[in-house]
Amino acid sequence: MSFELLSSIRCFGGEQRRYQRFSEALASDTVFSVYMPATSVSTPVPVLYYLSGLTCTDENAVTKAGAQRVASELGIAIVFPDTSPRGEGVADDPEAAYDLGLGAGFYLNATREPWASHYRMEEYITEELPGWLTEIDGLDVSRSSLCGHSMGGHGAMTLAFKNPGAYRSVSAFSPICAPTSCPWGHKAFTAYLGPDESEWKAHDATELILAGAQQIPVLIDQGGADGFLEEQLKPELLMAACNETGFEVTYREQAGYDHSYYFIASFIEDHLRFHAIYLR
Repeated sequence: MSFELLSSIRCFGGEQRRYQRFSEALASDTVFSVYMPATSVSTPVPVLYYLSGLTCTDENAVTKAGAQRVASELGIAIVFPDTSPRGEGVADDPEAAYDLGLGAGFYLNATREPWASHYRMEEYITEELPGWLTEIDGLDVSRSSLCGHSMGGHGAMTLAFKNPGAYRSVSAFSPICAPTSCPWGHKAFTAYLGPDESEWKAHDATELILAGAQQIPVLIDQGGADGFLEEQLKPELLMAACNETGFEVTYREQAGYDHSYYFIASFIEDHLRFHAIYLR
């Protein structure tokens, strides 16, 4: 099956594109966006996957993060996937909650129905989507890194730690650091994976570090005024695991910043320049 190019818009000398394609992993059509810097016309460029948070589609970070200017300067393509499967027949939370179902795929492969039929976001991000990108001229998917926000920060770290050698670096804004220890994680993991908490650990960055995750360059930015910090994000558990195992992480708490895209836009340049070091 081929791509459908939904749009292509000139942006900082490059192109902000939006594609649609049927996903075998998600058993539905899915939409994703790609920023192609100008240099991709002459030389294949490395890829940074940006994984968004709860309630988002591929478009939130495209329009709010302000990443294209620096990506163009650095010669990095940014791929923005959706956060869950979509479409007719795709399960959603019966109470229409924002933290389960549509917009809340948690970047894992669900094993429980009704979710298992479509919610295979881990397979989509790590296997299917990279395969598709090889068909787009100007991308060098052999040089890839991960970045994410909130639920996407959780996804970026867990996918990087579970796939050593697949990504050169990982960064996160306000990540859910220990989903086995917070309400968001308990709700999602119970629904998608079932009640056996031992199975949840494979999708928890803190637990993966404690289990011996291979070292990879990591940058984490956390807003000091984030309303989700204590109940949901729990970076102190991740840092305790890093201290216990000697796993190196650059962790920065940015005073006064919250959980919003204003926070992301304020520090996205730092993250792009961090990844550029390892993607060259």
